[in-house]
Amino acid sequence: MTERRQLQQMTRHTDARALARAVAQAKHGRREGRQQLTAAMAWVAFACPAATEAVVDNIAAAWLGRGPTPEVPDDLPEAPLEERFWEAFWNVVDGHDEGYDATSITVAVASLGAAVHPTFGDISDQLAQTHPGSRNAIRNPVPGYTDIDALAHCPEGSLGRELNRLLVENGYDPEVLDRNAIALSELPHALEYLNTRILQMHEVWHLVAGYRTTGSHEIAISAFQLAQFPHNYSAMFLAAGMAIAHCKEPRTFAILMQIICEAWQHGRETPVMMDITWEEEWDAQIEDIRARHDITPYTSIFPEDLMESAGEASLFKKLRIGLQLLRWHRQLQKAPLAA
Repeated sequence: MTERRQLQQMTRHTDARALARAVAQAKHGRREGRQQLTAAMAWVAFACPAATEAVVDNIAAAWLGRGPTPEVPDDLPEAPLEERFWEAFWNVVDGHDEGYDATSITVAVASLGAAVHPTFGDISDQLAQTHPGSRNAIRNPVPGYTDIDALAHCPEGSLGRELNRLLVENGYDPEVLDRNAIALSELPHALEYLNTRILQMHEVWHLVAGYRTTGSHEIAISAFQLAQFPHNYSAMFLAAGMAIAHCKEPRTFAILMQIICEAWQHGRETPVMMDITWEEEWDAQIEDIRARHDITPYTSIFPEDLMESAGEASLFKKLRIGLQLLRWHRQLQKAPLAA
């Protein structure tokens, strides 16, 4: 049986003990551990989103050595994963060979939404209406567009002014993707609201929650968003990223998992940010917003420019980064290997 067919068969319900064992194996560089964790993330991302918290809580707790370890319910609604989905999924993984940039990986992962089973939409919509991080989604109106130019007149150091500067200086699209081009209006109301709002607030969350716009922090904020509310795209992005690392770049898998787990627990420990009326915060200083809403900035054991440094640094700096990562891996492998 091929590696890919094995992973497909493993993409189903799992339990806390199996996840803890997979974490221990993955920390020691074992293929079967990486495969099990990748399959578990693919399962919640594309088939059973209601199991996300239980599955990722267990992975993060085992990986970081702290956090809740709930049982994974076995009676949750689940969409089947058909061959047409797997063909699309592996096409996204193989696209890594030609190279992805920030835009192309976003478009590629977003396209997987059209490959899931039709029942997945209803399952996701029901979760969106009941999840603590999105409980107002069913009644909140879909937001209009933010006047980015007006934010330039906000006080220096304010959220509005910093958002304007971030978007203008980097040439970012204010909503990451065009809401009309990806047909968000065709989704059920709760999903339309959540997807529109997070596209609109993605850079705001970057600023307030302490995520930079570097490669590792873009991965991290996806885990943070997923921990905050049931964001299908974030789950799909992480599942695809884990599959790419497992299949194409296995040496990076442990680094990726550390980033995901750190940011997941940060998102779980942060109050619900989807409930904040951000337009009322434009003139406020970011530190004041954090204090008012009890938001602690994200921290990682890795430098924020880890990926950029590894790709563009001088030979000396690359060697220094390599030694730092080697020391971290050795510390990681002190954990006992589960039977």
